Amino acid sequence: MFTPYDWQEGIGHRAQYVANKLAQGVPVAALSLPEGILVATFKRQTRKIYEIYDLLVFSAVGQQSDIEALRVSAVEFAHREGYNRSEHDVTVHRVVAGLSQPLKKAFGDFNSSPFVARSIFAEVGRSPEADLFYVLDFDGDYSSFKHRCAVAGAEEQKSKLDSLLQDCPLRLEKAMEFLQERWPFAENQNRSELLFEAAIMERDTPREARFRLLTPEG
Repeated sequence: MFTPYDWQEGIGHRAQYVANKLAQGVPVAALSLPEGILVATFKRQTRKIYEIYDLLVFSAVGQQSDIEALRVSAVEFAHREGYNRSEHDVTVHRVVAGLSQPLKKAFGDFNSSPFVARSIFAEVGRSPEADLFYVLDFDGDYSSFKHRCAVAGAEEQKSKLDSLLQDCPLRLEKAMEFLQERWPFAENQNRSELLFEAAIMERDTPREARFRLLTPEG
């Protein structure tokens, strides 16, 4: 018979499994600047920062196949909301809340694998004070932030990145240089094998698309 204790123990094992997988990943940081929202990380080969909708940007640390599945789900949800309601109804909170339930279900279903991903979703506003940041965890829980946020697989890395963001210059080129030089790497990560990746969701731009990659895609 499957008891509540068994279920709780199983959930604990799943959480530990995901935590061990996430610890191998490179953190992601997002920061409000006058120019827009800067998202930065390091990658091995595959791109990690994406536009989700007109004002929304996404990145994550974790297993690449799960990150891609989340990205596709977020894009589909956003476009469905925009079609069924209006473009103004496609908010970062609505997208995150829409993805939360499937993640909760997958995490609690012992017949399927949990998602190995911890994600940042952000929405650029008319000013830095209006920017919105959300962290969506592998178990479906999510939290909101203002001005900046970071995700990492290891708590030590996240703490270091949070401190860096507090001291980060608030101009685009200086912020990129600062983060690239001081990025916290885990002991098992070889910096020489990793490529800096950054993108901005611009606040004001004459271009049709607000999202812009700031580093080479390949």
